[in-house]
Amino acid sequence: MLFLNPRSGGGKAARARLAERARERGIDVMALRPEQSLAALVDEAVAEGADALGVAGGDGSLAVVASAALAHELPFVCVPAGTRNHFALDLGLDRSDLVGSLDAFTDGVERRIDVAEVNGRLFLNNVSLGIYGDAVSRPAYRDAKARTLLETATQVLGPSAAASDLQLVDDRGQLHRNPAVVLVSNNPYSFEPPYSPGTRQTLDSGRLGILVLDTASAGPRPGQTWTATRLEVTGPGSALLHAGVDGEAVDLTPPLRFVIRPRALRVRLRRA
Repeated sequence: MLFLNPRSGGGKAARARLAERARERGIDVMALRPEQSLAALVDEAVAEGADALGVAGGDGSLAVVASAALAHELPFVCVPAGTRNHFALDLGLDRSDLVGSLDAFTDGVERRIDVAEVNGRLFLNNVSLGIYGDAVSRPAYRDAKARTLLETATQVLGPSAAASDLQLVDDRGQLHRNPAVVLVSNNPYSFEPPYSPGTRQTLDSGRLGILVLDTASAGPRPGQTWTATRLEVTGPGSALLHAGVDGEAVDLTPPLRFVIRPRALRVRLRRA
């Protein structure tokens, strides 16, 4: 079963006639309507005997379908029909070839990759708190990401900005209070050559990637990265924390407990 979000990526799937090409290959297709629950549709497909679950949509939609594939031990197929397709890039897919990616259903090879969770919620890419986490909760984010991030940064880091009340301890035992940004990723991102910045070298290292950017008042070391198998971030009592989870705005209840699940997800890829 292929779940298709016609709105993702400005209509990439429709322009590629992806639904027709999938049905020609014997793949069932469910095109999502705005009022429908993707999670409910996936559960229905599994109950009716789907033997592989794929999705053509943004990274948020991918996580919903991947979570069901994981729960039912089914293979998962990513079709890069979103705007940026970060997960597809790190998985090694050709993001310009939507139709070719359908071959994973019919003549694919399988590998296992890690997934990460925050308070039991699966994510494939990352969870962000602070500047970015606040930004994705704003309605303007979808249309003007750069401007919204800048405006949020100004508010969070300005002289009158309220403290975030986040706390976490890094791999050196140092306590970080009120960091400007916390980014926890499913496998670490690259920040230095020869790898492209903002990409992951692997998706099966069994490690979370953690990036913390402190405010200027924190001293001479404003940024730090490390890896771990788990992490806890505490927040302001029982107040919800605004976060970006695979690019989707989500409210999370602290403390936030992050874990990695090594090689838990079966992913099917087109044969090279």
